[in-house]
Amino acid sequence: MARVAFIGLGNMGGGMAANLVKAGHEVVAFDLAEPAIERAKGNGCSIATSAEEAVAGVDAVVTMLPAGKHVAGVYRDSVFGKAPASAILMDCSTIDVVTAKQVEDEAKATGYTMVDAPVSGGIAAADAGTLTFMVGGSNDGFAKARPFLDKMGKAVIHAGGPGAGQAAKIVNNMLLGVTMAGTCEAFVLAQKLGLDPQTFFDISSKASGQSWSMTSYCPVPGVGPETPADRNYDGGFAAALMLKDLKLAMEAAKEAGAYTPMGGEAEELYQRFVDRGGANKDFSALIKMIDDSWTPPA
Repeated sequence: MARVAFIGLGNMGGGMAANLVKAGHEVVAFDLAEPAIERAKGNGCSIATSAEEAVAGVDAVVTMLPAGKHVAGVYRDSVFGKAPASAILMDCSTIDVVTAKQVEDEAKATGYTMVDAPVSGGIAAADAGTLTFMVGGSNDGFAKARPFLDKMGKAVIHAGGPGAGQAAKIVNNMLLGVTMAGTCEAFVLAQKLGLDPQTFFDISSKASGQSWSMTSYCPVPGVGPETPADRNYDGGFAAALMLKDLKLAMEAAKEAGAYTPMGGEAEELYQRFVDRGGANKDFSALIKMIDDSWTPPA
C-alpha cells in the first residue's frame, strides 16, 4: 500500500487519517496540537516532527487545515520542493476559491498534480469513512486522488477544474444554512400557532416543505431521527463553521457578481448567534435564538 502524509489532525482530519490506516496505508501524520498527535498515534499513524518530515518520500499528501492562509503556507513552505514530484496532493480543507486556484496553479508550475477536495458529512462521517468529497482539478488529478479519497468517503465526485470542489462545497453549505434557518423559523411559528412539533414534522416532511434540514437534521429535540438537538446541540457541525462557510460563499458571490440575498440573511443570523455565545453549538441550535430561549454558556 501507499505511504501518505496527513497534515492537520483536528476533529475531521483525525478520523480521516485513521481510515487511511484501516485501509492499509502507512500514514505519517503531523499537527501542531499535542492531543491531536496522541489521537493519531493511537489510531496507528506514524508521527512526524514537522510537515517537511511528514511529506518526505510519500506517495500522497492530504491536508485538512483551518483556512486559506494555512493551506497556502503549508504547501509553499513545506510541500512544494519537499514532497516527491510524483506524489498526488489533496487539500481537503474548506477555503476560498481564489486561494485554492492559486495554490493548485503553483503546484502545477512546480511539477505536482494537486486537487482541492473539500468534504461534506461532519465529524461522525469522518470517523465512519462516509464523507462526500467534492473534487476540483484535472481528470488526471482526480484519477490519482480517487483511490485515497474512496477510503475516507462514500461518494467522490469530480466537480470540475481547479477550485471547483471549493465552489461546490461553499454553495452547498450556503443552501444548507439557508434551509436550516427557514426550518427553524417554521418550527417556531408552527408551535406559536398551536401545532404540535411532531405533528408538524409528520406533515411537512411528506409535503412541499420537505428538506434535508427537516427530515434528516431536525432542529427540534425528540422529533424525527436522532440529531444534535437531542444532545443539547452538542457535536455535529459547529455554528462557527457554518458561519465560516457562509462568509466564504458571500465572498465568492461578490467575486462572481452573484445576487445572494438569502445567503446574506443566513450569514447575518449565524453571525448574531455566534456573537451571542453559540459558536461551539451545532448550527441547528439557531432555533434557540429564533424562539428567544437561547442562554449563552456560562
